[in-house]
Amino acid sequence: SLGLNVCMSGSATSCEECLLISPSCAWCAQEEFGRARTLTSRCDLSQNLQKRGCEAHNIESPSSTTMVVKSEPLSSKGSGPTQYDVIQIMPQKISLNLRPGDQTSFEVQVRQVEDYPVDLYYLMDLSLSMKDDLDTIRNLGTKLADEMRKLTSNFRLGFGSFVDKNMSPFSYTATKYKLFPNCVPSFGFRHLLSLTDKVDRFNEEVQKQMVSRNRDAPEGGFDAILQAAVCKERIGWRKEAFHLLVFATDDVPHLALDGKLGGLVQPHDGECHMNEKNEYSGSTKMDYPSLALLGEKLAENNIYLIFAVTKRLYVIYKNFTALIPGTTVEILDQDSKNIIQLIVNAYNNIRSKVELTVWDQPEDLSLSFTATCQDGQPLPGLRKCADLKIGDTVSFNVSVDARGCPAPGTQQRFTIKPVGFKNRLEVSVDYRCACGCTDQTQANSSRCSSIGQYTCGTCRCDPGYLGARCECQEGEAGSMYLSACREAEGKQICGGRGECSCNQCLCYESEFGKIYGTFCECDDFSCARHKGILCSGHGECHCGECKCHAGYIGDNCNCSTDTSSCVSDDGKICSGRGSCVCGHCQCTEPGAFGDTCEKCPTCPDACGTKRECIECRLFDSGRLSDNQTCQRLCKDEIITVETLKTEDPNAVLCLYKTENECVMKFMYSEHANGMSVLTALKEPECGAAPDAMTVLLAVVGSILLVGIVLLAIWKLVITVHDRREFARFQSARCRARYEMVRRMTILFITVIYSAFRKLTFSTFYDIECSRVA
Repeated sequence: SLGLNVCMSGSATSCEECLLISPSCAWCAQEEFGRARTLTSRCDLSQNLQKRGCEAHNIESPSSTTMVVKSEPLSSKGSGPTQYDVIQIMPQKISLNLRPGDQTSFEVQVRQVEDYPVDLYYLMDLSLSMKDDLDTIRNLGTKLADEMRKLTSNFRLGFGSFVDKNMSPFSYTATKYKLFPNCVPSFGFRHLLSLTDKVDRFNEEVQKQMVSRNRDAPEGGFDAILQAAVCKERIGWRKEAFHLLVFATDDVPHLALDGKLGGLVQPHDGECHMNEKNEYSGSTKMDYPSLALLGEKLAENNIYLIFAVTKRLYVIYKNFTALIPGTTVEILDQDSKNIIQLIVNAYNNIRSKVELTVWDQPEDLSLSFTATCQDGQPLPGLRKCADLKIGDTVSFNVSVDARGCPAPGTQQRFTIKPVGFKNRLEVSVDYRCACGCTDQTQANSSRCSSIGQYTCGTCRCDPGYLGARCECQEGEAGSMYLSACREAEGKQICGGRGECSCNQCLCYESEFGKIYGTFCECDDFSCARHKGILCSGHGECHCGECKCHAGYIGDNCNCSTDTSSCVSDDGKICSGRGSCVCGHCQCTEPGAFGDTCEKCPTCPDACGTKRECIECRLFDSGRLSDNQTCQRLCKDEIITVETLKTEDPNAVLCLYKTENECVMKFMYSEHANGMSVLTALKEPECGAAPDAMTVLLAVVGSILLVGIVLLAIWKLVITVHDRREFARFQSARCRARYEMVRRMTILFITVIYSAFRKLTFSTFYDIECSRVA
């Protein structure tokens, strides 16, 4: 297209300016080209320049290139005669030649090799509350070595302890305690055993230790972590080993600025301060280290930090792991009896994932990552893979975009390094900001009226002169030239933001930024803003439109395309219940909530998801029982009960049938603090399997019983019927007998009455007769 485009709207007056506008822009260095008396038409899309007559060899359009400098193959085994040359990242050196805005990419492969040497330094809180833990670990060295040698043939163990700064208000400064005679004075950090394969030495050192007592609840553990990380020679960290630092405590740590309570205003310098007694000498001189300093020193020395803390502190230290790369947290029993399994689980968890970090990234470079893990599916925006087996190889595609050009001759470098690995990828960066035609520059060229410099097809006039061939002087403004300074008839000259001189617009300077363009129609400050920041700080303003840096989109570049913050523990985007918009999950499943939509008591699959955690956590069965991710994925609190109470209206009752045909019941609920809680029966409900003979007898007995019942009912009906008939017969007999008696009675009475009358009449007659006589 010959119309206005991003290349022509930039009003580039030189080849170098044209290349900076966009990676798609090209410059025509041909002497006779384009419309007369113009400069901007030389900068355009390459195909447009050719259509307008620019020969291909006169077009300047460099592109970014990538060259692999060193690429040795990945190792497959860590220990043995080649352990010092183990390679876990490929390639090792790359050289980039970048044109600003022209994105280029390269691939990085990473492998967790088998049987890699391990250095483990056990850093223990020896405050009074840890006394029972100290008793538990007295034989830890031997047991831990036995377990770790199942994972690596080259294992070394070290030991150190800490309490807190021996000064008020952090500790009691007395040398003896009346109430606690067995307590030693508090100390910041004490290195007790350098890393060694003689694990009995660990047990001996532990046997000698005594607890101490500090005044406030928080401990000085971060002082100890930093010293254990930076005092490499004292601790004995090996360059060719995997570094584990186990931090065991039962309380929260002091953080940077807490030292001001004791008058310590000097920030920690991040250096090693160990005296001849192997004690931290800067404890009462410097403040506690910050989280940023801790993370920097741990990563610098390739150390994985394992927080082994009691259950009530889990959430606090979990938040620390988000701020310190290469850090995990595990729940420690009150007396540390699970410490060995905890360390093994943490080691397996760490070895099951790979995460890339970038060191010394130049400010003008944008990096974006796409991870391809063991399932082969590309995951844009991610720089880590999880659920790996030892020996798995994963790859990462790294896209690099330069936003600008540094000073000529500048060479930048940055490093890509997997967290906790000694191997790294070194990337050197050169910039393709210059045009080849610049090498043929002619000073005081006749093409420029002998008062200018001819370069790349254009004239750069001496001060005071203007025009395509330096033919005009500043201040000349004939009416014949003014029409060339209007965008259209009736429009203002130079858009009202410049002056017309020698058929060209000279744009005014602005305190807000640069005004440019053929008619001063463009500027670099009129783009959309977010929270008052131009293009959200993630893009450049070109002629009123935000050109977003890699990894950002939107009118004001405020929308991040990075999806790493949306990935849940199970590796899914927003737990499969929503979409990732601008780096944040928008839950679409009804009832789902949480940063990654991981909480959803009412979701159809909630019971199924939590079932796997019940199986692996309580019964060591199910899909996750042989998987190292059980502890990582199943962080919910599980409460076991004898009987389930279903009064809670917000709880969901879940049931499933076990392999042995029993029924397991549990309830799933979300507490107000956001924690998921599972209340489960201690054992599944099982019914005894019926005996075959019992079932047969029961069936036969049931049939007989039904028959007897039916006969009884029939007998009852017949009996009732017969009794009714007998009653009717008896009633008829009674009536007949009564009638006979009645008749006989009447007859008897009649006879008696007749006889009585005769007797009476006879007597009366005799009396009357005797009287007459």
